[in-house]
Amino acid sequence: MNAAERPSARPTAVTMGDPAGIGGEITLKAWLTHRSAIAPFFVIDDPDRLDQLAKRLGFAVPIARIDSPGEAVLAYGSALPVLAEPLSVPPQPGRLDLANGAAVRRSIERAVALTLGDSAGAVVTNPIHKFGLTQTGFEYPGHTEFLAALAGVTSEPVMMLAAEMLRVVAITRHVSVCDAINMLTSDLIAETAHITHTALIRDFGIARPRLAITGLNPHAGEGGLMGPEEKDIIEPAIARLRKDGLTVTGPHPADTLFNPRARANYDAALCMYHDQALIPIKTIAFDSAVNVTLGIPFIRTSPDHGTAFDIAGTGTADESSLVAALVMAGSMASHRARWETHRNAPASA
Repeated sequence: MNAAERPSARPTAVTMGDPAGIGGEITLKAWLTHRSAIAPFFVIDDPDRLDQLAKRLGFAVPIARIDSPGEAVLAYGSALPVLAEPLSVPPQPGRLDLANGAAVRRSIERAVALTLGDSAGAVVTNPIHKFGLTQTGFEYPGHTEFLAALAGVTSEPVMMLAAEMLRVVAITRHVSVCDAINMLTSDLIAETAHITHTALIRDFGIARPRLAITGLNPHAGEGGLMGPEEKDIIEPAIARLRKDGLTVTGPHPADTLFNPRARANYDAALCMYHDQALIPIKTIAFDSAVNVTLGIPFIRTSPDHGTAFDIAGTGTADESSLVAALVMAGSMASHRARWETHRNAPASA
């Protein structure tokens, strides 16, 4: 039995992303060419715009309008299930239209609500145009912070980029390098490590996670000669984590942590700032890396690219990262279900 035929009570909810970008195209392609390898999913989008887009690009993708996620499983094998979220104006590929911002936001809100309500098993988000949304009153730096707010999470969520050969976590995210340095604390590093450790056990099926923590400065500070942050901030966090029972190494010089031999020694690398984490994984796994949000009460993955306005509507967008995000969401949901079953099982007499 292939993935599309396996019964599932909770299909994955996929958001529309910006309708002027490539989200619709890669969603159509994912269903058209990979549905046998992906557990059932549905899209919260405008069914008319997806139908017209499929016809314009020559994709043989029937659209099934559904009223609830439960209908998606039955429809999935023969058509792309779409839960209607009408757009205000017809989108033009590559041309941002603020009039559709409210629908983009509602698509995300509905996906989260359905997942928190156990109607969907996970959320996969298509790329949004962050600047465009801020012009409509969207007050968040990006998906990660918005999802945390929708879930009522007050602590800082964690951004992981994951691929088959590497997982990285950025301890600070979308801030300047100067601000990232000022934000670093032992508490932030330890909290991020604990959230990552829990997720690796619960959602990735790794019984004893191994975490590698980078330094901030060249050569991990060279004993303080190239900066004090390793000794003052990072090493105390590592000592605390080891005392808590976590398997942690570091601080490692970032320039030697991502070669194949080094990667064999850890399950996730925790990096001090955005580019320290994203440059290696985008170099190693540009088309297959998946953005995963940790520290929120539901599974969320996303393709690791943007709206790609420059190629929207041309039929040339690569769906690989979205497919990887869908596959990873399904895998994480399965691991979490097994973890919850084991956790809730009565103790042996």
